Amino acid sequence: MKNKVVDKKIDKKIGMGIYFKRYKLPIFLYIFIYLIASAGDILTTIFFAQLIEKLTFELFTEAIYMCLIIMIIVVISRLGWYLTNRLYFKYTNKIMAELNYDLAKQSFKINSKTYSNNEIGTFVQRIVSDPERIVSNLSDLVITFMDMVSALVIIVYISTLNLYIALILICLIVICSFIEMRRVKLLKINRVDNRKKNDKINSLTTEIVRSEKDIKSLGLEKKLEEISKKYYQDYKQSSYKLNIVDCNFWTLRNIFIELISVAVLILGIYFMDLGTMTLATFMIVYSNRGYMRSLVWSVGNICSKFTEIKVCKERMFALFDENIFSTEHFGNVHLDKVKGKIEFKNVSYSYIEYEQVDNIKGNNKNSKTENKKISSINKIFENLSFKINPNTTVAFVGKSGSGKSTLLNLMSKMYEVDGGEILIDGININDLDKKTLRSAISLVNQFPYIFDMTIKENLSLAKSDATEEEMNQALKKSSLLEFVKSLPKGIDTRVGEGGIKLSGGQKQRLAIARALLRNSPIIIFDESTSSLDNFAQEDIKKSIDALKGESTIIIVAHRLSTIINADVIYFLENGKIIDIGSFKELFERNEKFKNMFVAENLA
Repeated sequence: MKNKVVDKKIDKKIGMGIYFKRYKLPIFLYIFIYLIASAGDILTTIFFAQLIEKLTFELFTEAIYMCLIIMIIVVISRLGWYLTNRLYFKYTNKIMAELNYDLAKQSFKINSKTYSNNEIGTFVQRIVSDPERIVSNLSDLVITFMDMVSALVIIVYISTLNLYIALILICLIVICSFIEMRRVKLLKINRVDNRKKNDKINSLTTEIVRSEKDIKSLGLEKKLEEISKKYYQDYKQSSYKLNIVDCNFWTLRNIFIELISVAVLILGIYFMDLGTMTLATFMIVYSNRGYMRSLVWSVGNICSKFTEIKVCKERMFALFDENIFSTEHFGNVHLDKVKGKIEFKNVSYSYIEYEQVDNIKGNNKNSKTENKKISSINKIFENLSFKINPNTTVAFVGKSGSGKSTLLNLMSKMYEVDGGEILIDGININDLDKKTLRSAISLVNQFPYIFDMTIKENLSLAKSDATEEEMNQALKKSSLLEFVKSLPKGIDTRVGEGGIKLSGGQKQRLAIARALLRNSPIIIFDESTSSLDNFAQEDIKKSIDALKGESTIIIVAHRLSTIINADVIYFLENGKIIDIGSFKELFERNEKFKNMFVAENLA
């Protein structure tokens, strides 16, 4: 056996900055052109104000020249907007694609237990939707910021026309800023709660779509309608609260702005009556009064965008936070060849159930963990010990809840032990590198997932360089070759999402063929014949028997008839091994085992 050490890769904490650094030149160009286009709009407004003055004093020739200048500025400005849009569409798509890819890649590192403790929507929204929201909001932020600058420049220009108007506008900005600070604080609290409820809806919808046949066959429509209604009501109530709070602040602010606008006009009329303001100046103030609303709206919108971006960023990059979404951890010991010896030494494992605690009002800024508390601790194993020799066929049997599937998850390092250790070829699995561990073990689950690809592509996932002969052999061993050959497109037949075009038994046989194709030294079958008819089960049994002596075969069996030829059978009860032996030995001496077999054959 040759061992070698592989450098352990450690993921660095990432942020949005690294994505923008990759495209800093086009981003700089985007902002630069945007500034030019915005400056054009500002100059157009100022020149229109000057045009009003020229017309007021009947300077028609100068007014015509002013119009020509405005035309040139407008053309340059429109061209600038066109170029910024081209840059935006090109590079936001690239940034979103990279974000989606990195988040999806990180999702592969998250351990199985973390997936079990969270809803599907929690991951789907963070990987798919949040990157789109954050990039979209960043673009809107730039646009809104430029609008704010434009409005500010125009207001400064108006303020230079009259000192009193300038003082009123300054007071307006200060008061509205305080209103916005309060609005944004409440907005963030409500938005976090709203996203959590949206995650629940996405999870439920995904489950309903995937299990529509079970729902119809079991008549679960009414019950799931009620659950869906409750989830949607919770989400609508949360959305209503989010929107109504926002609406209240917007209304208060807009009333205040309108009152100030009227006050500015009254003040302008008063100064005209005193003879200290010309009609042209009044017209400029009147025609540009909308910029006061635009300025305050822009400030508020910028605050909203920052809040949205912050919420999305925290949700996305929480996937990289070990305290929230625990990842798989591997060692650095590499084995060129695994023999397949497995040993459990005093293994203890408990399943901890959590419940979500809404602590939105707390807002502990220093907390990096989600608001969860332990609802129950279920002890599955305590000081469990046994050995499996290489190239033997071993089965684990017992009633539901005895710990059979948990044992397999620990063995394949889907779950991690609380105490003790699991050894493969005498090495703790925590010390083995990922490549060694994953290539050493093939796992066929009770409900395997088949991808929306062709049969050939599904097989190629297990072994990309597999020949047609190797694929046919794997299909033959799994009793699926005859069926595949009967299809019009044969092995190139697309099976649909989740293998929906296949029966339950056909999906399991394809999953078995996929596992056999890997030719791993350890092959685990977790209730993998439970959906097969008696004929197919017998074929699979023969295929498993044919592997004896070539790989370490571990079987968790619902049907005891599939493990008659196992070398060793471990009989589990409440997380403990209560008996060990061959099928014949257990049948003769263990009444519980015998009753299980008899009951199965009478059913």
